[in-house]
Amino acid sequence: MRSHPLPDRIRALEALEREASGCVACELSKTRSKVVFGSGSPSSPLLFVGEGPGESEDLSGLPFVGRSGKLLDRLLGEELGISRDQIYIANIVKCRPPGNRNPLPAEVQACTPYLASQIELIAPDLIVALGAVAARFLVAPSLAISTARGRFFNSRFGVVMPMFHPSYGLRQGASAVTAMRADIVTAKLYLIEKGSWPAIGS
Repeated sequence: MRSHPLPDRIRALEALEREASGCVACELSKTRSKVVFGSGSPSSPLLFVGEGPGESEDLSGLPFVGRSGKLLDRLLGEELGISRDQIYIANIVKCRPPGNRNPLPAEVQACTPYLASQIELIAPDLIVALGAVAARFLVAPSLAISTARGRFFNSRFGVVMPMFHPSYGLRQGASAVTAMRADIVTAKLYLIEKGSWPAIGS
């Protein structure tokens, strides 16, 4: 249930992004090119969350614009008939970890307030955790992505459904991409049941 009218949400997200753009709360601020805050529709009932920006994202300032992002875009179009601007995409950390390593606990802690505020403002009916790092952060540290993917978990952030990260799909090939397709359809069916699917992108 969204407690903030859309114009207020947009203004609050813009203010939060301006704040994040100058963040120096962790060591990642010293090596980043750009802060990658998030993008998409703040009225979407569907929020995708990854672990952190890669090289392409660091240079552009936008999430999921490299090869992984292109795969995600293709699956959204083919399985849901929507484009990325109709959903919202963010990451746990807003700056690229050097060498695309996993974010460190201190980096995650420093960035958590930004993601928590994004989730509160967007108030999605469903959060899709892209990959093991995001799933473990959003749900539980011991979560196994291979058995958790496509299932729904109640967390402090809301209802979360883990799925494979697009980069995993690129590495593993057809079987992983097929699983991703199935999970995206599962997400759509969940939103249909909630009555929020027709509102996507509005």
